[in-house]
Amino acid sequence: MSKKVVTNQTKTMVLLMLVFTAIILLFSGLVYFSIVNFSHQRFYELLKIRTATIVQIEKSKDHLDLPENYILNSLNDEELPMERDYVFAVPKDSNFRKISQEVHIPDYFFKSIVKKGEANYNDKEFYYIGQTFRYDDKDYIAIASAKNHYVIYYLGFLKRTLITCIVLSLFFSMIFSFYLSKTLFRPILKITGKVKEISSENLHLRLEPQPDNKELNELVDTFNGMLNRIETSFETQNHLIGNVSHELRTPLTSIMGEADVALSIGRTADEYKETLEIILDEAEKLDKKIKALLMIAQTGFDGKIQKMDKVRIDQLLWDVIETLRKIDSRNNIYLDISMLPDNPKKLKVQGNEQLLHLAVANIINNGCKYSNFQQVKVSLGATDTDVYIIVKDFGIGIPEVEMNKIYDPFFRASNTKNYEGYGIGLPLARNIVRMHQGELIVSSHENQGTTVQMRFPNFYSTKPEGV
Repeated sequence: MSKKVVTNQTKTMVLLMLVFTAIILLFSGLVYFSIVNFSHQRFYELLKIRTATIVQIEKSKDHLDLPENYILNSLNDEELPMERDYVFAVPKDSNFRKISQEVHIPDYFFKSIVKKGEANYNDKEFYYIGQTFRYDDKDYIAIASAKNHYVIYYLGFLKRTLITCIVLSLFFSMIFSFYLSKTLFRPILKITGKVKEISSENLHLRLEPQPDNKELNELVDTFNGMLNRIETSFETQNHLIGNVSHELRTPLTSIMGEADVALSIGRTADEYKETLEIILDEAEKLDKKIKALLMIAQTGFDGKIQKMDKVRIDQLLWDVIETLRKIDSRNNIYLDISMLPDNPKKLKVQGNEQLLHLAVANIINNGCKYSNFQQVKVSLGATDTDVYIIVKDFGIGIPEVEMNKIYDPFFRASNTKNYEGYGIGLPLARNIVRMHQGELIVSSHENQGTTVQMRFPNFYSTKPEGV
């Protein structure tokens, strides 16, 4: 038996409806009971005025001597609906039972009037208010009563109106809740649909940012960042096996060939020595390529956590240039600092200094090598959020049709046969830049030169506020 799953959209709609219902019922109850309370108070005030009038009328009489348990009813001059007025003397024994039976009012109401001087009471239809007064050394009670038509009839109408309003409000709140929940979840459903389209065949697809939705855009950025890492790993793995097989097979073939030739016939000691030197040279090449592979694996987003520190890019750049000049004095590097920011803090990034040194050195060294040691211009600049390094050379460039393969490990452009190299530097540098949440962009024209732009978020834009 399949279990029915309640979606978050449904839960949100139900929750919104419950909240709206609670608010509507709360305010409806407040309105109803406030009007009922006001009606009671207002009607008792009218009855109090009538009671005071009765007392004044009785006191104005020349003679008032009512026998005990005699009730003076007054049904004249009805100022209020179905008004009934009573005047009677307080029994000497304070026993109101006979009067209570006659006027159908509980005797505790009379006792309350005697005790407090004034009291009120209401049954299902009539409202009563009574006062005591004294005339010729005798205590009397005057009571005015009437029907509160407003409570009986008008509040009934108010009750029906409120119920109708509540039903309509619930109906419209249901529609609003449905619309609101659908609006809130539409971007999420859109992102979910887009994510379902992404597979290993089209890892280049990215989620589009949602306008005016900061929280979802953070999710989109996070997911796109994850796709970048996955795509890099896929690309590396897809091309690595073929390239590695080819690159490792070449020195191995040479080693095996030299060994086979040396063993086929007898050789002199010098010939064996020459053969061994060739084998050693090829073995060293093989060792260098394996080390380069290990380096790519370490920077290829394999989940290893690298030590990150605060690094000043200008100092790192000076160190890289000095190192490259020591390695080969022909390296002609010009550092352009005209775009340096006023605040040196903008040049700090969160990164691993050794890896950053390796990436920048590879890019500048490639520029020197493939431009036949012509001058390479290195520009350093920064914005409020990012640090930029731009390396521009005027060398052989890269053929346009091969630009889509430049990040494949061991790929070498068709016009680089006369230059030493393994095709490791650029993919290694891109992996390192991406590891630092940066971006590496290459633009090149054959026989005109290559420009490599590296962008790194500065230290303060990668840290939460207050850090």
